[in-house]
Amino acid sequence: MHKQKAEGCPQKITDAAQYCEASADLSSPVIAAFKVFQKELDTKHDKYERLVKISRDVTIESKRTIFLLHRVTSVPDVEVVLNEADGKLDGVRQKIGQIAEELKGEDIFQFHRAFTAGIQEYVEAASFHYYIRHRSLISLEEINAKLVFMIGDKGSADTHPIGAQVLTFQVMPSDYLLGIADLTGELMRLCISSVGNGDIDTPFQLSQFLCQIHDGFSFIGNTGPYEVSKKLHTLRQSLGKVEDACYTLRVRGSEIPKHMLADVFSSRNTHMDPEEGVV
Repeated sequence: MHKQKAEGCPQKITDAAQYCEASADLSSPVIAAFKVFQKELDTKHDKYERLVKISRDVTIESKRTIFLLHRVTSVPDVEVVLNEADGKLDGVRQKIGQIAEELKGEDIFQFHRAFTAGIQEYVEAASFHYYIRHRSLISLEEINAKLVFMIGDKGSADTHPIGAQVLTFQVMPSDYLLGIADLTGELMRLCISSVGNGDIDTPFQLSQFLCQIHDGFSFIGNTGPYEVSKKLHTLRQSLGKVEDACYTLRVRGSEIPKHMLADVFSSRNTHMDPEEGVV
């Protein structure tokens, strides 16, 4: 008897649902309001997915720019590589212009998670390019100054469009900080590559530069984004490897052939106190 009642319950629930659906007044203000909510949510989800796809393209092109910039240690003319990287960064900025179009009139914080990874990668590539050319750190204001776009009537970025409007994209300070934290890993690789090509001056310049970045992040402490504590540990590891390279060059540089220095640095492990990574 209980079994028959249990088997009959799903049928009763289905019948009740069909009755409610059939008896619902489609002209009711409540139903009309929920249809509006449905449309707004669908529009927001579609925009979010478009931003994720654009951010993925920004990440890919930024990584390619970084790989290109690492060639500066092995080419006779550095400007050729830097000019090529300029063109790639211009293409990345066009992608960021698409993000700016999508965010026009929207609350940026609702969609920040959709594009933050791509923006961080762009900051890393732009700051790496800036350091190689100027031997200094690019500021947040300098990054934002290049993210100004002229958008035409058809929504395509152009240099001199007719009836265009100006759109700006402002990189958030948190994305800037996290991008600069990732930059330190690329600088460490640049140091090892430079030594492998016989450049013994770059490691000492990088060591001082990384020390300044480390000191700046140390002042932030727990007041910055929560990801900084994780990346600060990696930053310290990169700094330790560069300092280790400088130590080896200063103490044993005359004993080790230049073509073997990179192998020596790559095989040496940086010993650190595990508690140093805790902020």
